[in-house]
Amino acid sequence: MLAALAVLTAALAGADVIAPALAQSGLLESVRRDPARAKALCGQLREMNKRGMSYTSKQATRTIAAQEGLSLMDAEVLTTYVVGIHCPDVR
Repeated sequence: MLAALAVLTAALAGADVIAPALAQSGLLESVRRDPARAKALCGQLREMNKRGMSYTSKQATRTIAAQEGLSLMDAEVLTTYVVGIHCPDVR
């Protein structure tokens, strides 16, 4: 039992689990340090809202991912963070 627990712990501590969290942390930190970037994203997301598109839509996520050179998951995390902190009026 302890051997299985040790294997599981080692697997969870691997780079495949930690790397995405560190990447997202750096991504959010970059926006926190650059409020102009966050404001620009808010403006872009507001324009999407005016066209009837939610910031959580697949199309919006793909647009931000392509524009920022991010994975879809990172784009989702980024937009959620930016909306929550900088532009809660965006839907």
